[in-house]
Amino acid sequence: MNVKLITIGKTVASYLIEGETEYQNRLKHYMRFERIDINELKGTHKMSQDEVKKKEAELILNKLKASDVVILLDENGQDMTSMKFSKWFDRKGISGIRDLVFVIGGAYGFDNSIYQVANDKIRLSSMTYSHQMVRLFFLEQLYRAGTIIKGEKYHHQ
Repeated sequence: MNVKLITIGKTVASYLIEGETEYQNRLKHYMRFERIDINELKGTHKMSQDEVKKKEAELILNKLKASDVVILLDENGQDMTSMKFSKWFDRKGISGIRDLVFVIGGAYGFDNSIYQVANDKIRLSSMTYSHQMVRLFFLEQLYRAGTIIKGEKYHHQ
């Protein structure tokens, strides 16, 4: 199974970039991983939130294939512990899915057109984090899932 992460915007804080690079390198031992960063829109201060979400949705939809299984990282998604996520992820891997695509939207969330193509939604936390931090936290959880599935000693339960 190929795992992809689509994000809106780029990480600019050096300490977060360092962490993202670390976990992306670690992921190579557990899965085929691809990251797709979509540039933030220019001139959003002149647009409504709905206009921004719609334009971001167009950019996201251009990166998706009809066969992709799309999972949104969304504040209204289902809560999972790391153990539950690793079991969920493992089931996806053995189910024959070719491309599992996780999407982190922009600051205003997702347009309805993205919800319509999504297969599922996952919430990382009840708390709100910056989108730059969410990228790092999610990469760590992917890595953690890989180590749990392989029975390695990274996760303590």
